[in-house]
Amino acid sequence: MLVEQLSAGSQEVKAVAARELRLMAKTGKENRSFIAEGGAIPALYRLFWSTNPVAQENGLTAILNISIHDENKRKIMEENVYVLRYGLTTEARENAAATLFSLSAVHDFKKMIVDEHGAVAALADLLMQGSPWGKKDAVMALFILSTHPESWSQMLNMGAVSALAGALRDEIVAEEVAGALTLLMRHYILAQTIASEDTAITNLVGLMKRGTPKAKENAIAALQEMCRRGGLNVIQNVAKMPMFSGLIQTILL
Repeated sequence: MLVEQLSAGSQEVKAVAARELRLMAKTGKENRSFIAEGGAIPALYRLFWSTNPVAQENGLTAILNISIHDENKRKIMEENVYVLRYGLTTEARENAAATLFSLSAVHDFKKMIVDEHGAVAALADLLMQGSPWGKKDAVMALFILSTHPESWSQMLNMGAVSALAGALRDEIVAEEVAGALTLLMRHYILAQTIASEDTAITNLVGLMKRGTPKAKENAIAALQEMCRRGGLNVIQNVAKMPMFSGLIQTILL
């Protein structure tokens, strides 16, 4: 009954049904399993884009409560990543990316998303080929995932690092991209890899000169991390940029 109300009811009814599921999922393992097996997860996902803020909040919190049950965590990730990879419309794939962004704010989900087969690669693909909103959701998900200390190898192997470096040219997401790269370049291998991308340094310098105040701040932080972790060759490459001829020492302070 509650699942039917989530699927076909008004926004107000959906908000109430989601609240009931949210409370049920909070109180016991059996309830969490029952809700998932009853098919509520896809209906709760749809509330993430509800115009009713109460329905949206209850939907997200219900999903998070359901995910406390370990078997549900995997089901939630698998269903969401499947849509991200194989969704029949761009909107469906972008909604899946937005869901991952929401879920990645919970620490326990970060490593699970990174480890879920195809998730990082699909986010990287959306960053390169999605709509402006899709790119925003993809880069924000990758940004949050970058905060997990064990994410760097998957981010590198699944093409996310290269996609992020390339997206520095895109004004829509450049600010967030520079922030994600700063986090990733705390690992020296990634600092060297990103610096070796053909236009990464040039694009960071361009963002530093022409971006928003926050974009400039992120670009400076990225260049600073690149020089600190990347080694002498990277420092020399950054120093070759005309505007850095007298500023390289400042960056390294």
